[in-house]
Amino acid sequence: MLKNISGYFFLGLLTVASLSASAQNTDSLKKDSVKIDTALLNKYHIDAPKNSLPVRTRTIQVKQELIPVTLLDYHVSYWRKWISLNIAFNQSSFSNNYVSGGANAIAVGGDFEYRSEYKRGTLDYVTDLHLWYAKSKNKGQGARKTNDRIYFDNKLATQLSKSWFFFGSLTFESQFDKGYNYNRNGSLTLISDFLAPGYLTESIGFECKPSPWFDLRIGTGTARQTFLVNDTLYKNLGGNNYGVPKGKKFHNDLAFQMVTTIDKYLDQRKTLHLTTRYALFIPYEKNIKFITHRVDAGLSAQVTRLVSCAVNGTFVYDRSVKPDPQASEGLSLGITYRFPY
Repeated sequence: MLKNISGYFFLGLLTVASLSASAQNTDSLKKDSVKIDTALLNKYHIDAPKNSLPVRTRTIQVKQELIPVTLLDYHVSYWRKWISLNIAFNQSSFSNNYVSGGANAIAVGGDFEYRSEYKRGTLDYVTDLHLWYAKSKNKGQGARKTNDRIYFDNKLATQLSKSWFFFGSLTFESQFDKGYNYNRNGSLTLISDFLAPGYLTESIGFECKPSPWFDLRIGTGTARQTFLVNDTLYKNLGGNNYGVPKGKKFHNDLAFQMVTTIDKYLDQRKTLHLTTRYALFIPYEKNIKFITHRVDAGLSAQVTRLVSCAVNGTFVYDRSVKPDPQASEGLSLGITYRFPY
């Protein structure tokens, strides 16, 4: 019995010893494995992130968004307009005992111009209305007009190249009031009136416009109607009748026409303004001596914003009116209004 107890006790001690050795070997392996892992971490310098949180990254994309824009009642105008108004006044008076003598006189003149242009793409339309009228009165004489003209021009053109256009134009010319020859004996001879003469000219052809201030029209197909509506002028004009046959009020001519216009400011401040218009008219059915030349030229100087002075001249050679050249000249100082300035 005692042997059996001692045997069991010895067996228990062996079991406990073996379990203890097994536990020590396991701890030793764990210590060695931790040492190996730490060595690997130190070798490759791998740092474990501390308190790291997952971060989501998103690619930035830029998109074009079309935002509707509403115009605030704006519109494009293809019209340009100019207005010029000039009024000139001249007066002189003398006392009855003035030694040098002289006659009291007063003169008033006006000049109005309206010009507009419509330009869109290759289409160009220009209208030009120019009116002149002036009168003077000397003591002991009646009022006499010193300037009187109506000029109304309309032109429609389409662009062919940079400087060339194909155009069609309609022009009207006449005067407002009666015109007289003042004879030495004091009598008057009526020589002109409204639509006596009057000219209506239709022309088609080619236009050269290399710069804004220069214009050349070549009217290869031109027709001009001359009106003489006042029958009393036939006996006063000496048979010329402005080309209208006696007893008639209308005459038509087919012709070649060339018109050159210069309209330019001569300085940067726009105080000196030059305008020149030359018109050549060659009737196809008449002798070459009936070629008509007309030159209208004007030079104006803007003294202040409202005050200006101007000199104007006209040269006409038309054998259907008179066999000799005609000329006129005028100098004026007055008030001028321009829009736009």
